[in-house]
Amino acid sequence: MKIDRLHHIAIICSNYEKSKSFYTEILGFKIDNEVFRKERNSYKLDLSLNGQYLIELFSFPNPPNRATRPEATGLRHISFGVTDIENEIEFLKSKNITTQKIRIDEFTNKRFTFFDDPDNLPIELYEL
Repeated sequence: MKIDRLHHIAIICSNYEKSKSFYTEILGFKIDNEVFRKERNSYKLDLSLNGQYLIELFSFPNPPNRATRPEATGLRHISFGVTDIENEIEFLKSKNITTQKIRIDEFTNKRFTFFDDPDNLPIELYEL
């Protein structure tokens, strides 16, 4: 098998409008395509960042909650690389989003922190 690159990350949200606003207005993703799938009573939103398609945001009626966090089987978190972590933390604070304290990766000595999306999916900011 030869994988060329990550194609996308699929996220199911509990409140479509709230999550759509979070990923586009706060995190800055661009909407590539948005469709309502009537047979599933579900939206599918294709999002890109810097011209790269990355996230499919889905809504479904009454999705179950994530069982536990953060060490449950499955997706642990998503991570975005940033140039200035302190600047991004200040931006998130201005949007009433709380981040954890900055930590240092013991292997790379790079700084990182976590915050949550509207459904408590852990998101990491990792300073490049």
